[in-house]
Amino acid sequence: MLLKRRGKPKVKRSKDASMAAFKYWLNAARPRTLPLAIASVGMGILLAELDCGKKNFIVPLLIISTTILLQILSNLANDYGDAIHGADHEGRQGPSRMIQSGKISQADMKRAILLLAISSLISGLILLLLALGFNTLFGVFFFAGLGAIWAAYNYTAGGSPYGYQGFGDLFVFLFFGLVGVLGPYYLLCHHLDGSIILPAASVGALATGVLNLNNIRDIHSDRLASKNTIPVRVGLKAAKIYHLILLSSAIILATFYNFIHLSYHPLQWSFLLVLPLLFLNGRSIYLISEEKLATIDPLLKNLAFTTLLFVMLFCLGQYL
Repeated sequence: MLLKRRGKPKVKRSKDASMAAFKYWLNAARPRTLPLAIASVGMGILLAELDCGKKNFIVPLLIISTTILLQILSNLANDYGDAIHGADHEGRQGPSRMIQSGKISQADMKRAILLLAISSLISGLILLLLALGFNTLFGVFFFAGLGAIWAAYNYTAGGSPYGYQGFGDLFVFLFFGLVGVLGPYYLLCHHLDGSIILPAASVGALATGVLNLNNIRDIHSDRLASKNTIPVRVGLKAAKIYHLILLSSAIILATFYNFIHLSYHPLQWSFLLVLPLLFLNGRSIYLISEEKLATIDPLLKNLAFTTLLFVMLFCLGQYL
């Protein structure tokens, strides 16, 4: 009986350690960023379904799974990159990072990044083979996929991370906006409607707004680490104005698209229901003081979910 009683705490400690490790990796994966990634490709999938009417469930599922893998890869690489480049330090605002806090080792994070990169590549290859077959366009999309993996890793990791040079906003606009929407649309329809670039740019602007909020929150710690994001380069006041421009642009671009495809159905304008949410987000950021930048995090989450809601309402309006 003594041996049994001594054995139970070991089992419990093992389970506790496993649960803690799971929570650390879940934290590093940052699931709160996934709605933003899904919103991007979701816009392309839903518009393709509306325009082409193809009842294909496998390709959309592969698009979403590949996107999720790339997003998690980017998040892990961001944790790793900011740790080795010094942006994650004790003075940093925002949620705790796993390497900087000692919860996950650099070696384990590198192995996880490699696993995610391979998984993203395999998922992307299967997607392209099913959507396009093996042809010239397969090669074009394959190299675009390699570019997405490169971008996911080199945002803050790598020898010369572009996020430290202030190009993060451009890459987020491209991959969460233009590529994220136009790519799935083409894979499903095998052609492009030029006007789709307008809602694609809308999603890109909102996704860039999420990144801008993150960078505004971290402006002081990023400046100390020589991470020259847009807010670091232009200053807090200009970064706030930039944020208002991003939010406004999303609505303006979506409105232009609706005028091009005007149906005179009132529900076509249902995406405007997010206007109060965007107004509150923009107002909160514009009025926030430097001393309260640490409180931005809930606004960041809200804008990510608002972007997903915007996509759902926009596509619903087009369908009806």
